[in-house]
Amino acid sequence: MTPPIVNHLFANLNEPAQVLIIGATGGIGLALTTQLLAHPGVAHVTAAARHANGATALLALAEAHPTRLTVTNADITVSASLQALAAGLLTPSLHLVINATGLLHGTALAPEKALSAITDTNLERVFAVNAFGPILLAQAMLPLMRHNTSAVFASLSARVGSITDNQLGGWYAYRAAKAAQNQLLKTAAIECRRTHPRLSIQLLHPGTVDSALSRPFQRGVAEGKLFDPARAAAQLLAVIATATPANSGRFVAWDGTEVPW
Repeated sequence: MTPPIVNHLFANLNEPAQVLIIGATGGIGLALTTQLLAHPGVAHVTAAARHANGATALLALAEAHPTRLTVTNADITVSASLQALAAGLLTPSLHLVINATGLLHGTALAPEKALSAITDTNLERVFAVNAFGPILLAQAMLPLMRHNTSAVFASLSARVGSITDNQLGGWYAYRAAKAAQNQLLKTAAIECRRTHPRLSIQLLHPGTVDSALSRPFQRGVAEGKLFDPARAAAQLLAVIATATPANSGRFVAWDGTEVPW
């Protein structure tokens, strides 16, 4: 059963929210977009992805919400694309940014089972999306999140990015890229205590979600721990609702428990 949408996005947000979701064509990103459009506290959502303008489901949402949803293309791995996205937003400020992108496998790309499987090309591809992209997104969007009300910058990390929790090995590039994302955004959170005192940066582990990213790797998932995208999105929004400047920089799972670094 899908949990209910939270009644407020997060504490001390005292105006209708302007939201950006990047990775909005993926399972979690699309579900987040859908649920945020149903949220009474959301004024407008910008949904971005590399090929957003060709995504049927996202365009159908835009037709249903013509004044509250803008769909646009943006590449999280290209700084110029993110800067252009920031410059083209309909409003001069943002209250919530969610990075829902991720790359685990693809054409000629699979999680490494052994050291011998590592290639420089695949390291670069995985780091570009999972590590470099989130901090470039923060660089582009945080100037729009410095204002007199609360704001949250949330990015999907993964428990496998935890160095402490690594008991199985393997998945070199993905593990390392998520760990790098964690370090980069934790560092940004420390800087923002001074520059953005009302901002909270959150690193979120969504659990295992029934999406294209996890589909080849679902065999060993415990019963009840494979979430459909709608449930995953609702759980993430519930965690975002607990974000405050005091807990900025935390690495937290879908159920609100903190994940060890």
